[in-house]
Amino acid sequence: MAKIVIKDLLLRTQVGFNPHEVGKKQDLLLNITIEYTTQGEEVSDMPSEALNYRDICKKVIALVEGNHFNLLEKVANDVVELLFAEPRIERVEVEVDKPHALRFARSVSFSLSKSKAAPDNNHE
Repeated sequence: MAKIVIKDLLLRTQVGFNPHEVGKKQDLLLNITIEYTTQGEEVSDMPSEALNYRDICKKVIALVEGNHFNLLEKVANDVVELLFAEPRIERVEVEVDKPHALRFARSVSFSLSKSKAAPDNNHE
């Protein structure tokens, strides 16, 4: 099992349901950990065999920035489900961080971990 980590992906989207949030784009910071099965790319050094993290990132950006969300939980779940469309991906953890969501805190975040293999998914 191999792992790719996309760190501090800064996106802007409409997120929130409070009156002061509706219709306004806000920053979200995503950290995504992807565990997947290799196809020998770690030995062959062949780009065609590797999981393309650039394409994955573009899909995540399009999903998050192209939609409106009420909850951070929904953002995280939608990203996980999007990534599970790739057959090689076995487990995903997504942390969605909403900077300045609380007056006296730097941010609030929600994390979600899911595995394809386990029917009893681990939620954090």
